[in-house]
Amino acid sequence: MFRRSFLGTLLLVVLAGQASAAELATARPESVGMSSQRLAKLTAAMKDLSDTKQLSGVVTMVAKDGKVVHFETTGQRDVTTGAPMQKDTIFRIYSMTKPITGVAMMMLFEEGKWQLNDPVSKHIPEFANLKVATVNPETGAVTQVEPEHPMTMRELMSHSGGLTYGVFGSTAVDGMYTKAGVLNPAQPMQAMIDKLGKIPLLSQPGADWHYSVSVDVQGYLVEKLSGQSFPDFLRTRIFEPLKMVDTAFYVPKEKMDRFAAFYTADKEGKLVPMPGVADYSAVPALPSGGGGLVSTISDYMRFCQMLLNGGQLDGARLLSPLTVKLMRTDVLPKEAKGVAPGIGFGMDFAVITDPQLAGGYYGEGTYWWGGYAGTWFWIDPVYNLIVIGMIQHRSEPMPDVRAISRSLAYQAITKE
Repeated sequence: MFRRSFLGTLLLVVLAGQASAAELATARPESVGMSSQRLAKLTAAMKDLSDTKQLSGVVTMVAKDGKVVHFETTGQRDVTTGAPMQKDTIFRIYSMTKPITGVAMMMLFEEGKWQLNDPVSKHIPEFANLKVATVNPETGAVTQVEPEHPMTMRELMSHSGGLTYGVFGSTAVDGMYTKAGVLNPAQPMQAMIDKLGKIPLLSQPGADWHYSVSVDVQGYLVEKLSGQSFPDFLRTRIFEPLKMVDTAFYVPKEKMDRFAAFYTADKEGKLVPMPGVADYSAVPALPSGGGGLVSTISDYMRFCQMLLNGGQLDGARLLSPLTVKLMRTDVLPKEAKGVAPGIGFGMDFAVITDPQLAGGYYGEGTYWWGGYAGTWFWIDPVYNLIVIGMIQHRSEPMPDVRAISRSLAYQAITKE
């Protein structure tokens, strides 16, 4: 009986190990040209943000030359229960879903399922008759004109196709998105596409960069071009090969005790639960390619390291290095308004085109994005550096954790 009990326990341990996040190699910072003492400043800065209750808790991770040199937690996962922030805490990554959807699209691009210059309407006939809205500045009246050219797949991949979001802007077209319920999570993907096909574009395709539902449309395209459901494609083609065991569109019941609470600040600056947050207990009817995933910092580091490695990690190749280079290259026309000074946009990533204008330190060509609840990351191919931070907080104002971590990560590099 003891032998059976021992073997059963051993089997459970083995299976638990198989289900845990695969770990990347670690190293002392000094072995990759960084300073332990200087990196400790990043830990201290994040601890100060949680100690002063500006944030509930933070997890940060830094990798250089393919090795993790910093992995720290501070604060609480749940302020109400007092549960501490842990390294395996699960976060709503919101718009950090977008680069993952972009990789899925580029895998299908490599298979010849679509081309950059294809009209989007070639793959989504519902978009064949899209018009462009023009607004009379005096009366506010909206008229619709023909597009100068059909929205292309390149423009869809770079938020320059004329779509918008309906939640961040105040234009007449944003109002149409809100009224139509374009991003209603209870609807199927096809309903979203049908609605978008009846709403005019905010601007001429290729004219400007507008943060938009483009990546939710990409999620629909992944289904249509692959023949798999969007969640199944991500699971079988990206998450399983990369051993991203905690990344999904929902949190299983057995993992709910690792799920971070989401906070905002009240008028006095006190942390309070963010209202209206989905419970993530099941896959939604509309799995959002633009913001639907949950993940851990370790899972997301594996995704980022795959990209920095040129499309492969631990023997699993998802993309060619040339495809990754295409994704991280600014594709916005010079005359288009970009994301911000010194920042362009590639295929579902912002791209640093001028490090000085973008705030300094970044190597040229660094690509990055973030999430609504404050998660952030960047991948720097010049310094072979990845920095990821995860919080669950949204308020105005809120600490600029990206800028803080940028200064403290780069000042820790002692060898170029």
